[in-house]
Amino acid sequence: MHSLLSNLKININDKIYLKDPESSDLGKRIVENSIQLIDEIGFDLFTFKKLGTKIGSNESSIYRYFESKHKLLIYLTSWYWSWLEYQLVFATNSIANPKQKIEKAIEVLTQSATLDSNFSHIDEVLLKRIVINEYSKSYLTKEVDNENKEGYFLVYKRLVTRLHDMVLTIDKDYSYAFSLSSTVIDGALHQHFLKDHFTTISDLKKSDDPTNYFKDLVFKTLNISTNE
Repeated sequence: MHSLLSNLKININDKIYLKDPESSDLGKRIVENSIQLIDEIGFDLFTFKKLGTKIGSNESSIYRYFESKHKLLIYLTSWYWSWLEYQLVFATNSIANPKQKIEKAIEVLTQSATLDSNFSHIDEVLLKRIVINEYSKSYLTKEVDNENKEGYFLVYKRLVTRLHDMVLTIDKDYSYAFSLSSTVIDGALHQHFLKDHFTTISDLKKSDDPTNYFKDLVFKTLNISTNE
C-alpha cells in the first residue's frame, strides 16, 4: 500500500484552475501557503494579495493559476476529497466481509487527519480543518448548479457513491442509501466542528473523533449486529 501511495498523484478537474499548481514550484507554494493562511485567518479574510505577500510573489502570479479565491477553495476541497477517497479505497479494497468493510469505511471517513509524507507541500491536518470550517462556502453559492455541471464536485459525489454502494451491499432494499452516506460524510465534518466550537452541545471530548457515533448510527439503521 505504501509503495502504491508513494506514486499517487491527486487529479483535480482542470476546469477549476488556469494552470496546474502541481506543475511548478510556485504552484505548489501557492497551495501550501494558501492552506496555512486560510487556516490562520479564515477564508473570508483571505486574499490573493495577502497570499502574495506571504510567498514573496506578485498577486498577479497567483491569478495565473486561479481566477478567484473561490476557485482556489474548490481546488483545496477537491484535493482533500480525492485524498480521502484514496485512503478509503486502499483501506477497504481487500476486505470481503460487508460489515467489516463498511466499518472500516466509517473509520476512514470520520477520523481526524494525519500528515501524509507522500505530499510534502500539503498539510492534511490543516487542510481537514479548512474543510470542516470552510467547505460549505465552496458550494453555497448562486453558481453551484453551473459548477456542478462542470464537474467541480464530482470527487465528493463519487465518495458518497462509494459508501452508498457499501450500504446496498448490506441491504439492497434500503431506500435511503445516498442520504445515509452523505449524512456520514457531511455529518462527520459537522461533529468535528461542534466538538471544537460548540462544546456544550457535543458528546465528544476535544480529542475524540465521531467514529463510534456514526458506526452506531449506521449499524442500527441497517440492523447490523456488532457481534458479526
